[in-house]
Amino acid sequence: MVDILHRVGAVTPTTAAVYDALTRVDALAAWWTEDTQGSGDAVGDTLAFRFPAGGFDMEVVELVPSERVVWRVVDGPEEWVGTTVEWDLRHEGEHAIVLFAHRGWREPVEFMHHCSTKWASFLLSLKSLVETGAGAPSPRDVRIDNWN
Repeated sequence: MVDILHRVGAVTPTTAAVYDALTRVDALAAWWTEDTQGSGDAVGDTLAFRFPAGGFDMEVVELVPSERVVWRVVDGPEEWVGTTVEWDLRHEGEHAIVLFAHRGWREPVEFMHHCSTKWASFLLSLKSLVETGAGAPSPRDVRIDNWN
């Protein structure tokens, strides 16, 4: 198994704004994809994320307010189903630090390379949302290749 790992910091007085951006549907739609539905504020909830090229559903499997969010992919691209998306949050100085992991890929296929770059761009969108109030969600995100 292989994982996608990223670290980003957002200037904010606490991790609460980042946690909210990971658990509130309106906030997820403001940095990841405008076509976000469901609920993400309780364990067992399902979030549906849709993009121009497809989408996926995530089950919320762990929530620790202002510290940790974990989703399990229950529907979507074959490479994603069964993987987990983990967000660990902590505060250092003036930054909320986000340690991101998309765990459990069976092998590092080319699609994983694409997804790693897209995750990085969306993490910068999350950072922008927290710091300025405006993210760059799909379909207004950075286009990186022909799979976008």
